[in-house]
Amino acid sequence: MRTLVLNAGFEPLAVVSFKRALVLVMNDKANVIERMENAPVWSVSGPHDRPAVIVLNRYVRIPHARRIPVTRRGVLRRDGYRCGYCGRAANTIDHVLPRSRGGADSWENLVAACVTCNNVKSDRTPQEMGWKLRHVPAIPRGNSWAVRGSEKADPSWERYLEMAA
Repeated sequence: MRTLVLNAGFEPLAVVSFKRALVLVMNDKANVIERMENAPVWSVSGPHDRPAVIVLNRYVRIPHARRIPVTRRGVLRRDGYRCGYCGRAANTIDHVLPRSRGGADSWENLVAACVTCNNVKSDRTPQEMGWKLRHVPAIPRGNSWAVRGSEKADPSWERYLEMAA
């Protein structure tokens, strides 16, 4: 079970386990604003409601320049699970400038690729192949990248995410 954590200004911060959320509530660092029905957690001091959405009591400042870590899943998600070369469904990632030639594992050098294009391209650049990228790879931006695990978000969280936008 996952819990959405909202900042004091109702901006989404993170998605955490319900256990972590319950600890924040019990230590008076957060308040529960949405509970899961019929799912109490029993403790020595009695039953507690299982939180679905909590809001922090104090505002937590988040630096805007926070780097989003490069992951295979993140590159595929950024590119919409479409090949950067042919547009078909992608399930691998490819280095635009191959690692064998000094290409880095960065948002600007990775694209989603289908298995066919990835194998045909091998350790060459798109220019050497006569290929053009369908889009320029860049660092993803936006609220959906700030909330970790939002792709597993509970549908009931939508109204809180919309309030923050």
